[in-house]
Amino acid sequence: MKHTLSVLALSLAALLPLQGAAATRMDFSNEYNHSSIHAEGDSYFIDKVKELTNDEVVITLHTGGALGYKSADHFYAVADNAIQLADTLAGTLAGIDPIFSLSSLPFLVRDEDQAEQLYRLARPHYDQVFADNDQILLYASPWPASGIWAKQEVASAAGLKNLKIRTYDKNGTLTLKEAGATPVNLSWADVVPQLSTGGISAVLTSAEAGANASFWEQLRHYSAIQYAIPLNMVHMNKDEFDRLTPEQQAALLEAARQTDAHNWQQVRTRVAANYRTLNEHGVTIREELPADFTQALQQAAQVAIDGWLKETGERGRQLLEQFRQEG
Repeated sequence: MKHTLSVLALSLAALLPLQGAAATRMDFSNEYNHSSIHAEGDSYFIDKVKELTNDEVVITLHTGGALGYKSADHFYAVADNAIQLADTLAGTLAGIDPIFSLSSLPFLVRDEDQAEQLYRLARPHYDQVFADNDQILLYASPWPASGIWAKQEVASAAGLKNLKIRTYDKNGTLTLKEAGATPVNLSWADVVPQLSTGGISAVLTSAEAGANASFWEQLRHYSAIQYAIPLNMVHMNKDEFDRLTPEQQAALLEAARQTDAHNWQQVRTRVAANYRTLNEHGVTIREELPADFTQALQQAAQVAIDGWLKETGERGRQLLEQFRQEG
C-alpha cells in the first residue's frame, strides 16, 4: 500500500509545473555612475526583461566599471562572453568600424530629433557590424549634447588655446586640436583622476556626465557648445541570446524596443534637470556663445568630418546625404 501511494505521489508531482526552476542569469557592464542616464536606461531594460519573461531571465547591472571593464574593453569582452551585455560608448568602437564615429561627428545634428533620425538611418549598419562579430545590438543610449567643462569660462578661441581638455574619441581630438587646444583622449574612468592630478584642466562631455561626477568640485564653468549628441550602444553576446527559448528571445527584443523608445524620450528632458543641478552647485552655464567662436569650432570640425568620410567611403557619403536630404 505504501509503495502504491508513493508511486501515485510521484505521478501527481510530475503533472505539476516546476517551482523554483533556475533562472537564466547574465551580467551587464556599464562604465558610468549608477544615477547616469545610461544606467537608468539599462535598469529600465532589465525590469522590462524580468516582467516580460516572468522572472525567467535575470540580468545584473554592474555600474561604475565594477567588473573591471571600460567601454574600450566591452566589444571583445561581450564577443568572448566574458560578460553577456554591455553599455558602450560608440566612439570607442571606431577601431572596429568607423561607422561608430557617426553620432559624435561634431556639429552635425542640431537637436535630439535630428540625432534620433541619424540613428534610425544608421541602425542597419550598426546591426550588421555587431552581427558580423557574433553579437546583437539591443538599443541605443543617447547622451545629452556635449559641452566644455573648465576651470575658467571657455567662450572664445583664445580660451581654447593650449587648453588640456579631455576628449572621448578621435573626432573630438581632431576637432579640438584644430581649434588650438591640447586634447587628451581618455576613457570616462580616467577623467576624475586626471583632473585631480592636473593631467587635464577641462573636459568635453555633457552637463549630465559632469553632474554625475560632481565636476563642480573642480570645474565651475560649463559652455554649452552643442558639440554632438553621441550614442552609447547596448549589445549582447549572440550565443547567449541563442540559448534562450524563442519566447524569451522575443521578450528580450521587445524589452529592447521599449527601452530604445524610452531612452530617446528621456534624453529630451534631461538637460533641464542637469542645469537645475548645476545651478544648485554654483556652476556658471554659458548657453549663448559668440558667433565667431561657434563658427571657428565648426570650421575646426571639418577635419574630423572629412576624415570620417574618407574612412567610410561611399557608405558614409550616402548616409550623410540621406540625412541632409531628410533633415
